Amino acid sequence: MTITADASFEILPFTRTCRHIWEDGDHVLIGVSPGNSYFSADRIAGLARWATTRFAQVDFVYADLHVDRMFAAFGHSPEHAEKRAAKEIKAVRRRILKGVAESGPPQVEIRVRALSEFQSNPVYQLLHRRVLHFLETDDEFRKGCEEMALHFVGSKLPEGESITSEQLRVCFDYMAAELPFFVDTPSILDVPSSVAAYHVRMPLTDVLFARGGGLRATRNQAYAVVRPGATAPGATAPGSTADHAPTERTVDERRAA
Repeated sequence: MTITADASFEILPFTRTCRHIWEDGDHVLIGVSPGNSYFSADRIAGLARWATTRFAQVDFVYADLHVDRMFAAFGHSPEHAEKRAAKEIKAVRRRILKGVAESGPPQVEIRVRALSEFQSNPVYQLLHRRVLHFLETDDEFRKGCEEMALHFVGSKLPEGESITSEQLRVCFDYMAAELPFFVDTPSILDVPSSVAAYHVRMPLTDVLFARGGGLRATRNQAYAVVRPGATAPGATAPGSTADHAPTERTVDERRAA
């Protein structure tokens, strides 16, 4: 289903429950990857302006764990990998801060933090251990992680070559550091509910938000694709049903309700 928030972004909550959490407007977490040209300062500014009109709390979290190992696993020397990782992480933080600053006076506070800042958080630690446990014991979850790894690093592989076990292990470690926020951000950040927003649908989303056993997102955790769109306000994307697109309200309007 599609929600057209404004003329700048098209919103696609993953499930009906995700849509309800979206409408609550408690919190949104926007994950940012280093080295991803999608996250320009202008794009960050647009996301910040949009998020602060829709949510009571906003967090940008950028990945800074295992980045050097990722570069090394895909062909860089250890020294070059470390230098490039440090450069990319510094650059992505600078772009986020610039974008947030250029977005104008926010209606709510915007926090910008590195993934590594949560390593001492006991809830994050517990969730991280759970992710690693299910990687080793749950075939469905591991398969989803493998698909996700290939989705994001397939272009780095030489034509005709398959991902190696070492490269896959590094990808798993990189993803495992991020996945606690797709499972239970509310407990990590002590917010009533949360929407994890990203610009593409992750292959692992089907597993985390499915019914049944295994590692699943908590009932107050949502996922939504938030991507640039030129749809006019109030309209729906092709193929969507008009009565599935609720009217968006600002933070102040939701609070008044």
